[in-house]
Amino acid sequence: MSGTIPTDLDIRHLLAAVAIARRARERGNHPFGALLAGPDGTVLLEAENTVVTGRDATGHAETNLVRAATAVHDPEFLRGCTLYTSTEPCAMCAGAIYWGNIGRVVYALGEDQLLALTGADPENPTMALPCRAVFAAGQRAVAVIGPVELVEARTVHAGFWNSGSV
Repeated sequence: MSGTIPTDLDIRHLLAAVAIARRARERGNHPFGALLAGPDGTVLLEAENTVVTGRDATGHAETNLVRAATAVHDPEFLRGCTLYTSTEPCAMCAGAIYWGNIGRVVYALGEDQLLALTGADPENPTMALPCRAVFAAGQRAVAVIGPVELVEARTVHAGFWNSGSV
């Protein structure tokens, strides 16, 4: 589960993360989803964005997932896990992933691609800070694969943001 090219399992998990993002949107939240897979690829946890319904600006899918994961798994175990996410982790989420000791991240839509979709929408003041830059500032490596081009990762945002573009 390493390298720079996504595996078939990576793609399946990314598509599942996008399905979680769709579920978040259907529940009135921003369209972001994430899941955690163990070292053997088994899905351990899922989390969706809850910013709106939870009235919590930190309720991003990845941060919600890290909170759940660190509550039930030891840091050394998490080091061998992969976090899959529909969209590149923002700076806050990348920090949570780093502090949660998760060893690998695979994402579909890039933060720059998200910014192109959301524009100046006040619901998503996207930071132009790639997760790799956040991880590079740390003292241990976090493997990253992404962006992985999936049309589903883009279409889950269709019509959601002010710009309305896909």
